[in-house]
Amino acid sequence: MQQRHLFPKHTVLDSANTFNSRSYGFWLLKGITTGQRVDKFQFFSFYFLLFTFLLSPIAAKASDITQQLHRPLSSSSSQYARDEADSLLRVGEQQYRSGNGAKTINSCLQALDIYHSIGDVRSTGLTYELLAKAYIQEERFKEGEDALRRRLAIARDTKDFQAQIFALNNIAAILLQGGETAAAGSTVQEALTIAQGVNNIEGQGLSLSNLGLVSARLGDYNKAIKLYETALTYRRQKNDPIGEANTLNNLGDAYLAAGNYPDTIGTYGLAMRLAKINGDRTIQLRAIDGLVKAHTSVGRNERAFELLQDRLIIAQELQNLPEQLKTFESYAEFYEQLGNYSTAKNFYERAIAIANTIKDTKRELVLKDRLTKLQKKRS
Repeated sequence: MQQRHLFPKHTVLDSANTFNSRSYGFWLLKGITTGQRVDKFQFFSFYFLLFTFLLSPIAAKASDITQQLHRPLSSSSSQYARDEADSLLRVGEQQYRSGNGAKTINSCLQALDIYHSIGDVRSTGLTYELLAKAYIQEERFKEGEDALRRRLAIARDTKDFQAQIFALNNIAAILLQGGETAAAGSTVQEALTIAQGVNNIEGQGLSLSNLGLVSARLGDYNKAIKLYETALTYRRQKNDPIGEANTLNNLGDAYLAAGNYPDTIGTYGLAMRLAKINGDRTIQLRAIDGLVKAHTSVGRNERAFELLQDRLIIAQELQNLPEQLKTFESYAEFYEQLGNYSTAKNFYERAIAIANTIKDTKRELVLKDRLTKLQKKRS
């Protein structure tokens, strides 16, 4: 079973590259926008950047987890159970890609019960990774962090250094999302130290990229840009186009926050092309979002409109309702900035309808508030 990454593979922090990242990221992630003025921090929301620290007191110890896992069954029963668990995990991955975090959680929990019963430690670790992604997608961050720490405990117990590097990066994303910037930085530094110690090129690229995100969150964009540029050398050395595209998106975020629009557009453009060529729609959507903001900021509204059309096509092809909601919201903001309030109203209403369908109450309330303010502008 191939390892996968958390968060849209990537979101504020870069997601761990064993999987592959609203976001979202950590996307984790995922939220990752209105007004003409660029919010310097909005780009550091979860597209599933992902990062660890010490195991928390509530997290299970590696030895405890290992003892739980070794409950042997007969060979025939074990194989049947493993096939069932593997099938549940595959279904869970499909559900996650479709934006259905709740169903993903259910599939993962069922798979975990089986993997525990047959003592499959490696698959248990992978399932915790996907479970964490799903919890984060549902904005259940504490449960997501617990799943990641369990993943880390297993990786430490089995001396799986690569899994440790990725788990640490993923946990750090949650810490950053929660505003614990110093803890996130220490966690990523721990991951980088491990990666350097075992000469893991992929892990070094990931960790350096995420250290750039920490610097960007602290407002030190020059340092962030240097870290991203160093990270790119490792990602290219590893021939990791998806990781490269994610770091390019991070670099684009830093340029945009610093008001460097020419470099912003070029960097996001390269990220979008790499993501498209390599079939990562999540990273492609993130690059499009950055390009829309950059082009709009310099008055290139026609290009921004074309990019929004591309975004909607991708979201519809994916049958991903949360991404469709985000696209309609972006359309609404775009037309509101142009002063076309009637069209903006139409798109806000479409976004609200989707929020209601997927039961995203928080987003629905925010959109209704924006629509109310828009209607006051019209009157």
